[in-house]
Amino acid sequence: MQSHHLEIKKTARYWTYGNLTPQTQNVWFVCHGYGQLAEYFIKKFAHLDPDKNFVVAPEALSRFYLKGFSDKVGATWMTKEDRLSEINDYISYLNDLYKHIFAQASLAPQAVKVYALGFSQGTNTVCRWVFAGQVKIDRLVVWAGNFPPDVDYTKFSQILGNQSITYVYGTEDELINANVFAHELNQLKLKNIPFESISFVGKHDLDAEVLQKLLTI
Repeated sequence: MQSHHLEIKKTARYWTYGNLTPQTQNVWFVCHGYGQLAEYFIKKFAHLDPDKNFVVAPEALSRFYLKGFSDKVGATWMTKEDRLSEINDYISYLNDLYKHIFAQASLAPQAVKVYALGFSQGTNTVCRWVFAGQVKIDRLVVWAGNFPPDVDYTKFSQILGNQSITYVYGTEDELINANVFAHELNQLKLKNIPFESISFVGKHDLDAEVLQKLLTI
């Protein structure tokens, strides 16, 4: 028996918050964690000024029931099954979404500051997307997750220039402990990648004060 692949068209869903106009200063592409939906994830950004910030929350392409065969639904960016195909699919998806957003507004990415934020499982997603090097990103925010080992971090300077990675974690995170965070930061040091780290008192979640702080660094 042989395994085969066929590229097909698929409808992807995404949510937005804010107003994308010539007055927009920041555009955020934010990737949710495992089992979340973009509709609820994007609400974490609703305190940002909608006239200065435009937030785009793509939803992962695979959905499933969180319990049993009914009730709540979540989404996942990938699994270990046929993982390389799923990685290529979501990178292409995010590239197309990026182009679509800026084309809709007739706005050049160079006219705004572009954030790519990944939370939990979404950290792997945004890292792979950003380091594919096909879009202009000004700040990569890795929040409560880890850095995928298959990314070529030697491309850092040519992709992000003088910008650094910001690594955010909650001191009471119930899924990723302090040792994991320390390991991830040490790996960045070993690779000579400039980064900033922000911690907050909180669990495995986004923090409103930290999100505001990201706008000032």
